[in-house]
Formats: sequence, structure tokens, C-alpha cells
Amino acid sequence: MMRDDVPRESVPREDRPPRILLDATAVPADRGALGRYAEGLLRALYGMGTDLAIACQRVERERYAALAPGARVVSGPAELAHRAARLAWEQTGLPRVAHEVGADVLHLPNYAIPVHAGLPTVVTIHDVTLFAEPERHDPLRTSYIKSATRAAARRATRMIVPSRAVRDDLVRVLDADPDHIDVAYHGVDHEAFRRPSPEEVKRVSDRLGLHGHPYVAYLGALEPRKNVPNLIRGWVRACAGRPDPPALVLAGGGGWDDEVDAALAVVPTHLRVVRSGYLPWSLLPGFLGGALVVALPSRGEGFGLPVLEAMACGGTVLTTRRGPLPEVGGDAVAYTEPDPPAIAAALSTLLDAPDQRLELAEAASSRAELFTWEGSARAHLDSYTRAVSHYAASHPG
Repeated sequence: MMRDDVPRESVPREDRPPRILLDATAVPADRGALGRYAEGLLRALYGMGTDLAIACQRVERERYAALAPGARVVSGPAELAHRAARLAWEQTGLPRVAHEVGADVLHLPNYAIPVHAGLPTVVTIHDVTLFAEPERHDPLRTSYIKSATRAAARRATRMIVPSRAVRDDLVRVLDADPDHIDVAYHGVDHEAFRRPSPEEVKRVSDRLGLHGHPYVAYLGALEPRKNVPNLIRGWVRACAGRPDPPALVLAGGGGWDDEVDAALAVVPTHLRVVRSGYLPWSLLPGFLGGALVVALPSRGEGFGLPVLEAMACGGTVLTTRRGPLPEVGGDAVAYTEPDPPAIAAALSTLLDAPDQRLELAEAASSRAELFTWEGSARAHLDSYTRAVSHYAASHPG
């Protein structure tokens, strides 16, 4: 961190930390995965004394100023609320903002990159599974993200990915240069996601109308790659013949997986499904930590933040070995293949083994401590520094 009494401009560039401009204009206002990434990263960067500037939507200015009180926050025009206007502004307005704030490096945390930025650029590529399985992604976003990812792989000074799996996929699918890719694992907010008290578990159980009845938890969007229909079918099989079968709670936002309703339509009447919708953040530790099993049998992820958050809450997690999920879960979670028979077998094993569930819950809580936003921020800072160095070497004078 620079001394406050020394003008930044009087210090040679090579002797001072880079000023980072983070473009948050594409970050949704909700606290979805992208929002949690941007928020966790900015808090950690600010806490480390990083020289920060932030570009954001006008309505988000106060929120980002509170996240990083020492940063210069620049809000774009009101038109950025419209996607087409924002995409155009990224190409022209954002480079101007970078020049105005004296940025040394521009971080774009969501795929897109200006064609002519005029300074080093670092782009976060969260996921490339849509190249292999586009039908499992939102069709309205697939074409744009694929185009943006290809452009980033060609033009970005460096790319940041949240896992080794995404790095390897970028190299395999787009022939990206592995020497220009940095892995920075996500962190988890250990204040928001933590082991719950018995009172917190009771509160969420009562809110769900379960009143202490055991349940299997799912938290996330109802998108095809999340594999919720097969989870429902596997849970039905695992409950067959059980005198007191656990409920299945599907929590989270909406989605566009048409098979979910079809799978629910044939659930036997004696089994109970609760569709809770969004749960307040204050209830998530009790929801995840109070479940018999947190089942997240995804077909593909860029990182697997829901898995990590469930681990931090002391949940017994069942997931798949797809993509980066083993990098996150290690030996602290249980694994299954994504088909209904495999999910049923894995669920049955966990439901019948309380000692194993307890052992996994303890291991998950401990492993989650390894993932911090401070560690992620340090990896990002290393990438920013490399970007500045590489750009200077390729743009002498």
C-alpha cells in the first residue's frame, strides 16, 4: 500500500502496486454466484489495501462504495441497465473510464472484453461446459458467452479461471495458451456460511413446515445442468420401502428445466416434496447444515460454489465428479454418477449410515476453511501483476 503523503503519479510505475479497475457493470444485483464472486473478491482486495477503482451500474454505486470505501467508484450512464447499451459501453465507455481513473490493469469478471482496451486486461472465464453441452445452458445466453469466451481467449492479456478443470477445458476446447491462464479458487463467506446452532436448524425446519422431520436438501437454480429431475427420481428410488422417508426440499430460484415438473408429477403421494423458492440468507446455514444430505448432483460446473457453501455449513454433501467438483470437495464429500440409479444408491448408503454422515460433515467443515476470499484475492493480484508485466514487455515505450 502506498503512503498517503506520496502522490501516486510521482512514483515510478514499476515501484508501485497496480491500480485495478474492476468492471462490475455486468454483475447482477442479486447475490447469485457471479454476485458473490464479485462481492467476496472486492471485499478481500479492499481489505488487503489494493489500489482499486470500480465501474458499476448507477443504481449500484452506494453498494460498491460500501464494499470498498477507499476505492474510486464510477457509475456508468443510466442506459447501462439495458443489455445492448451495456455491451456497447463496454467497448467504448469502459476504456475511457480506465483512462480517467489512471488504471494500470482492467479486470472484467464476466467473460467480455473490449476490442481496444488500451491497457492490460484480465478476464475471468467461469465455465466452458456450454461448448460441449450447449443444450444444458440458457439458450438466450449461450451464443453470446461462447463468442465472448473465444474473444477473451484471443485478446485478454491474462485469463483467470476458478479451477484447474476450467483451465484444462480452455486449452482443450479453444486451444488457449496455458501460460496465460491463472487459477484462482473462489472463497466462501465464513460469516454467512457456517455451522448452525440447533435453534437455527429448528427455525428453518419450522419455516419449511417440516417441524423436525428429516429432509434431503437441494439449493440452486432449476437448470438442466443442475440435474434436478434425476435427483428427484433418485430420491424416490432411495425412499422406496422406508417407513419414515425423508422429504426432499428444492430451494432456490427459478429456471427453465421443463423436466422438473414432469419428474415431480410422478412422485408417489406418500413422499413429500417442498419447493421453498428463495430462502433468506440468514436461514441458509440452518437449511444446509440441518439436512440429512445436501444433494447437488450437477452435470457440470465452473467451480461449484454451492458445494463449498454447503460444506462450510457442515452439510453432508453428495455431488458428482464432473469438472472441478472433486477439486472443491476432495475426500470431504460423497460422490455419485448423475443418473437416477446411481443417485439412489449413493443416497441410500448415506441415509443408512449416520456415522458416515457425521464424519463427512466434520471433514467438509474443515476443508471449507481452506477456501477464503483472501486467498483468492492474492491469486488475482498475482495475475494482475503478471498482466502488467506481460503488457509492458509486448508494448515497449
